[in-house]
Amino acid sequence: MYRRHDLVWLTPQGWDMASRGLEGAQLGLAEDWRTRGLPAVVRRFEPGTAPGMLCLGIPAPPDPHSGQKVRLGFAAERGHVATVRPALALDDAEAPAAWQPGLASLRMGLRAAGIDCRVFGSLAMQTLTGDRYLGADSDIDLLLRPANAAQLDAGLALVARHAQSLPLDGEIEFPSGHAVSWKEWRAVVAQARTGADRVLAKHLDTLALMRRDELLGQFGTHGGGHG
Repeated sequence: MYRRHDLVWLTPQGWDMASRGLEGAQLGLAEDWRTRGLPAVVRRFEPGTAPGMLCLGIPAPPDPHSGQKVRLGFAAERGHVATVRPALALDDAEAPAAWQPGLASLRMGLRAAGIDCRVFGSLAMQTLTGDRYLGADSDIDLLLRPANAAQLDAGLALVARHAQSLPLDGEIEFPSGHAVSWKEWRAVVAQARTGADRVLAKHLDTLALMRRDELLGQFGTHGGGHG
């Protein structure tokens, strides 16, 4: 099953299809990616996309002068996927020196708790391509994949603590593939006494407001504080 943020390497036929109809900067971006053997990123299904197609994206690094970002969104046949891998592991991310001590501490805590943590966004793309994506205002987009409620609680606590010294952002991904901003999750938990209960959940196929208990039920237990 494909998930948002998965990395996909296309066959030559897949790149032929991706480049069809493109021109200008977007065509140049697709040709550069193809030549360098770089992966596209799985993104949410767009309405009107034909069955059997996979929605993908390629972000170019920001222009060093204007800061403008060229992005390419396209669809490829699933049969034209040569290789698919999960989002880049946090352990494999090549972070700037200023972030390394904090990320080393975060990695150690996540590893001790047994939590799978991935990265996406600018840090992931800079690591994968060697190009400069990160700037002074860049975030570290984490993808926490807890296997149970205890890991969810532990992961949120670790991220919240390290966010005091690192520009952390990102999502919690539940077993079904539904992903929720970890900041939104914590905010809704904090407002639970006011009746706040729903969070925006992104899935490969849908975007919907879901109740927290629906998402927690995917672990098979509602134990723990879930804060």
